[in-house]
Amino acid sequence: MVAVGRGSAGECDTEKWRDVIAVAAGNVHAFSNTGRSHTVGLRAGGTVVATGWNGHGQCDVTMWTRVKAVSAGWRFTLGVLADGSVVATGRAAEGQIAVGGWPQIVQVACGDWHSVGLTAAGTVVGAGINRAGQLRVQTWRDVTAVAAGYLHSLGLTATGRVLAAGLPADVACHVQGWEGIAQIAAGSHHSVDLTRSGHVQAAGDNGHGQCEVAHWRDIVAVAAGARHTLGLRADGTVLAAGSNEFGQCDVGDWGDIG
Repeated sequence: MVAVGRGSAGECDTEKWRDVIAVAAGNVHAFSNTGRSHTVGLRAGGTVVATGWNGHGQCDVTMWTRVKAVSAGWRFTLGVLADGSVVATGRAAEGQIAVGGWPQIVQVACGDWHSVGLTAAGTVVGAGINRAGQLRVQTWRDVTAVAAGYLHSLGLTATGRVLAAGLPADVACHVQGWEGIAQIAAGSHHSVDLTRSGHVQAAGDNGHGQCEVAHWRDIVAVAAGARHTLGLRADGTVLAAGSNEFGQCDVGDWGDIG
């Protein structure tokens, strides 16, 4: 495992992780004065590891088993079990980990104060704060993937369209024209998609250049942080755009990532 960025709480201490098949990076909330976050890794055997700040128990995942997917938010962590149920740990004050009753979940996504879950039937459920309408996802159908940002949620349909819910004035939700999409990602105030042809589009806050990705080519996966965007190329190299205040975009020497 390789990691770059702010590591004051140990969130980049992943060099000893082995047999990890998926990772999730916790958000650094825009109004937090700590700047501390956490990182979660899913192992091939269905167990989970975590490192970083654990002030709310967001790293208390060592007892989880039979996990098939993980997601990390602002001070909380979610895991999808093999039977479709969801486990959660961390900050609960806003209701974001009230996920015990979610049925037949195949994917979860964590925002700052909310969570969304994708069911096997292609519908979407949510928990947490809904003050910006980020949980208005109950009518979504035929969804194949979900993503969550600070105050918005995204859904990718089977036909390649992107759905959005959240702060009406937030241009991160201006994704109505996106079609032919293969993958989505949500940053704090921006949204990213990967087209089926390997191109990347972005909408929302571009104050740090995090949406300057239109020239990227041969991309096979995308990810979005608070103020930056990453793209994995077919050759295993990684591209980055956006804020590099803590070195989070120093990925130029990464290779053979997959």
